Formats: sequence, C-alpha cells, structure tokens
Amino acid sequence: MKMKTLPWEGGCRCGQVRFKVSAAPLLTMACHCTGCQRMTASAYSLSVAIPSEGFAVTRGDPAIGGLHGATRHYFCPHCMSWMFTRPEGMDWFVNLRATMLDDAGWFTPFIETWTSEKLQWATTPAVHSYETVPAMEDYEGLLQGYAESVAKQEA
Repeated sequence: MKMKTLPWEGGCRCGQVRFKVSAAPLLTMACHCTGCQRMTASAYSLSVAIPSEGFAVTRGDPAIGGLHGATRHYFCPHCMSWMFTRPEGMDWFVNLRATMLDDAGWFTPFIETWTSEKLQWATTPAVHSYETVPAMEDYEGLLQGYAESVAKQEA
C-alpha cells in the first residue's frame, strides 16, 4: 500500500495527546524484544523512525513511562498508550509507534530486531532481520534501502 501524503496526524487511544508528522520516515521496524512485548502486551512493537524536526506533539503532555532510563518512552498520562520513544544518544529521530497514526494502513516493517527474543510463532514481512539490533555501520545502507523501497512503491 502507498504511503499517505504528509503531514500525518495521530494520537493516543483516548485522544488527549495528539501529534503531527511533517517529515518522511527514515525506517519502519518491528521489535521482538521482551521489553516491547511487555509494554505492548503483544508479540512485538511496530515503529516508524521519524526525523526529530518532523515530529511535534500538538495537544497534551506525554508522560515518561517504561523503565524511566536514558531511553525515554512516552505515554499518554490518561489512557497510558505507549506513543513514542526517544532512544538514548539518538536525538535525531523519534521512534513513533506506527499504530498511533490515524491511518497506519500503509505501514509494513522494513526491518525486525531482537529476533533472538521473539515468540516462535511471531512472523513479519520485514526485509531484514537481526538477532539483536543492526550494527551502527549498517544503518546508512538500511536507510538508503528503505528510501529506495518507498520510491518503488510510490512509482
């Protein structure tokens, strides 16, 4: 399915926190780590990496949840929906939970991470799989590969 034209909007389950995306995603992913399994009560979390300058909270004040560490997980303080993450040391992007978008029908994970912790039956259509996370030197190729994949779909 083709990606919707920007800007995109989304929000938590109750609607008290809303956001706007004005920059194209860098990468889409599914994370199978046990932390994501517990925070989503599911087999994995689905994320869209958005450049930080292209993401803005437009209503409400998200609260930090999860482990309250250097990586900051943001939730709606009312309905407790896990909305986005700002990973430690990577302030250049926001890891938005894809299902928080008003229309996530276009979403497909390009990579999947932490497959070493995945539930045996959990599968995704991701093009690239990693037992943990990609090496830092792999990201440039992944970002380029994702951009090329999106361009093919849009053509």
